[in-house]
Amino acid sequence: MTSLNSNAYRLSVMAAGVVGFLGAGLPSASAQQQPQIPQGWFKACTKQEDVDICNVQNIVTAGNGQLVTGISLIELKGKVNRKVFQVTVPTGRLVPPGIGLQIDTGKAQKLDYVICFPDRCVAEVPLTDQLVASFKKGQGITLTSINFQNQANPIKIALQGFSGAYDGP
Repeated sequence: MTSLNSNAYRLSVMAAGVVGFLGAGLPSASAQQQPQIPQGWFKACTKQEDVDICNVQNIVTAGNGQLVTGISLIELKGKVNRKVFQVTVPTGRLVPPGIGLQIDTGKAQKLDYVICFPDRCVAEVPLTDQLVASFKKGQGITLTSINFQNQANPIKIALQGFSGAYDGP
C-alpha cells in the first residue's frame, strides 16, 4: 500500500473512530453533564496535517446512550483525497453478510465490514456522487445488520435534513 493510500485509510478509520468517541461520550444517568450528540444529520469538519476532513453524520443511540447505528459520509481533501461511506454498528454481528443499505424501496446494497473495535464494527464502501444524489432525493434509508443470533436488525433513518447538512458549511 502506498504511503498516501495508507494515510487515507488511517484518516478514514480515525474518522470512523469519531462515531465511537461521540457514542462513548454520551452521558449516563450518573455521569456529569457532557456534550450531547446532535440529533439527525450534522456535519463536522476539521484539518489534520495537510488534509481537510468533513464528515456528514447521523448517529442513532438507544435510550441508555449505547450506539445503535452511526452513518458517516467522509470526504478527505488536500494532500490525500478520498471519499467513503461508513456505517458503524455495535459488535456481536455476523461479519460475512455485511450491512445492507436500502434507499427507500430500492434494492439493498451490501457494505462489507472493514474493521472491528472492542465496542463497534465499521462497514465501508466508496462514497460516490450517485449515492449522495440518491440520499438527497430519497425519503429514508434502512441499514440491516445480522446479529449473533442470526436475526436481522433493520434500522430506519430519515433522510430529512441530509441535503442541508451535506451542502452546508
